[in-house]
Amino acid sequence: MNGRLRAQLEETILPPIVALLIAALVGDLLILVYGQSPAAVYRLLIQGTWGNAYGLGQVLYKTTTLTFTGLAVAIGLQAGLFNIGAESQLAAGGFAAGVVGAMLPAGIPSVVLLPLFIAAAAIGGGLVGGAAGALKAKWGAHEVITTIMLNFVVLALLNYLTVAHFKVFDTLHTADIRSGALPRLSAVVPAFHGSAANVVLVLALAAVAAAWWYLYRSRAGYELRAAGLQPGAAEYGGVKVSRVWWQAMLLSGAVAGIGGLNFVLGYKHYYEDSFASGMGFLGIAVALVGRNNPLGVFLAALLFATLSQGGLAVNAVVPKQMVEVLQAVVIIAVATSVPEVRRLLRGARRSAAT
Repeated sequence: MNGRLRAQLEETILPPIVALLIAALVGDLLILVYGQSPAAVYRLLIQGTWGNAYGLGQVLYKTTTLTFTGLAVAIGLQAGLFNIGAESQLAAGGFAAGVVGAMLPAGIPSVVLLPLFIAAAAIGGGLVGGAAGALKAKWGAHEVITTIMLNFVVLALLNYLTVAHFKVFDTLHTADIRSGALPRLSAVVPAFHGSAANVVLVLALAAVAAAWWYLYRSRAGYELRAAGLQPGAAEYGGVKVSRVWWQAMLLSGAVAGIGGLNFVLGYKHYYEDSFASGMGFLGIAVALVGRNNPLGVFLAALLFATLSQGGLAVNAVVPKQMVEVLQAVVIIAVATSVPEVRRLLRGARRSAAT
């Protein structure tokens, strides 16, 4: 292994490990303050997630949604844009897919309809993300403000449409989709029976691979990253930064929108108001902890999904909110320790070279 590759691996692997160790230490202190044994609490957390098939299925289900919202935020950040609207984009994509599914006749195979559902969800989320991107590109409106405001506007609009035009009786969801529903993982692995995990997970893995190729192997991805790193230099080099910003937000919204299929197509088989609650904002944490790298985003989604499901497992001995505090500690630890560890590694290499 040459020195450059070794240095890259060290700077990629060691900083997150140090951050997780710091978060675990803080978690130990919080558990001790509450009067419980850290080992017992962590044992319960593992047993309730990776230690049984149902818990693992729930982790994979949450990982699927968080992978899409994390990728959406990461794509925006790679372009120098902070997309805080993944929640409304996720909901809009799920709503579009739910409405399309409710209008289709029964009996059409899933494999035939899947591209239609993906397109509907991508258009739903892309319209919301693209609107913020257009405001940024045309008038310089800050994407943080516009995406926050669009969260309120879009979620309220979807609530109105569901209640006024699409709800079933006294519920807050649309009619069931009659064709195109995707099977749960329990159809392949019976041990997952009862969990919400479904084959949209495969779509999430495909999205990770596609996002990596787009960002690091395509010309459009190169322009996107260049605009994020140095917009002035990118413009001078021939990149139309305003167009890249709009495209990045459009793509970001589309990716988040496709994440809505996890609930609508793979789990409940209808759109339900507020199904996206919290997933968009947690996607921001996933993108930051994953360092905006698609593979890192998936691993971070696994981590946060484990903590989210684990909070339910340890609720008998410590408050579920303690796990939410631990999620915040992970974010802070990554934000503070990763740059410092990288600085120390580079300093050590310079000292060794001299």
